[in-house]
Amino acid sequence: MPTGRHNAITDVDGVLVGHTTIDDGADLHTGVTAVVPSQLATRGSLPAAVDIGNGYGKLVGSTQVAELGVLETPIVLTGTLSVFRAADAVLTHLMAGQPEGLSFNPVVGETNDGYLSDIRRRPVTERHVLAALTGAADGPVAQGCVGAGAGTIALGYKAGIGTSSRLADLGGVPVTVGVLVQANFGGVLTVLGVQMPVTELIGPAQPVEPPGNSCMIVVATDAPLDSRQLGRVARRAIFAMARVGASYSNGSGDYAIAFSTAASAPVSLPGKGIDPVFGAVQDATEEALLNSLVAAGTTTGIHGRVVPAVPHDALVRRLAERGRISARTEIV
Repeated sequence: MPTGRHNAITDVDGVLVGHTTIDDGADLHTGVTAVVPSQLATRGSLPAAVDIGNGYGKLVGSTQVAELGVLETPIVLTGTLSVFRAADAVLTHLMAGQPEGLSFNPVVGETNDGYLSDIRRRPVTERHVLAALTGAADGPVAQGCVGAGAGTIALGYKAGIGTSSRLADLGGVPVTVGVLVQANFGGVLTVLGVQMPVTELIGPAQPVEPPGNSCMIVVATDAPLDSRQLGRVARRAIFAMARVGASYSNGSGDYAIAFSTAASAPVSLPGKGIDPVFGAVQDATEEALLNSLVAAGTTTGIHGRVVPAVPHDALVRRLAERGRISARTEIV
């Protein structure tokens, strides 16, 4: 399927993304990433759903989203021990916009960046969260070691934030599906069906694979889907983690939250009618996960721990050797 203009979640009209990165070059590699559906300002809520692949994590506000089938706030991602401070900061943001409001449901997810960042310092403060929210914009989205992905690891390599989009046809109506991921999970990197182990691409002297635990996936679409249909879409996003080699381990909190920005009422789709959206979300999630890796750089963190970036040239050579791409392909 073709990608949107920016190959990003922001290709869904009205969806904005903001990052705040905390990186001192030594012990702190963390931050905040905010996904802000601008339609909330006028409509109050959007159809939404959450799917849980493995619930070893903290997704604040998820039970109300699941119960009511709506998203009422921006979605914020950060590091595990900063999730509660981030939720309080989102509350500050929401209360400022609704002075008479008596109840709010901040939605804040996390992955654990404690291998590279001094997570117990809880460096994320209200100003970092507010900066990500107020600075959220459309257009191209920074990827790799930014925002909530500054200290994350996936499949043995330095990972981070990744995004992608796909254009699909839903019963003759063109729709966009956009995905943003915070990748931080274990397994063996797999690209186009070819495994890319750290010990083979970088060398046997590479230390044992650092722990990677959890993945947050945010799916946005302008397809007119209800919360039940969006739950099925979110589930396919978690399925797509298998394409890149996810281990789905005991300690991996794998969550997807999907929402629709469509102004029209949800449509009833017969049988296979939703299949194009299923295909779009799986392709976009797969690419977003790979983008989170190839956009990241080797990072040295707390206690001198080093997590390498994916070696692009070695990856391309292996794909060419296995006949998955042309040998003439070059990294630009």
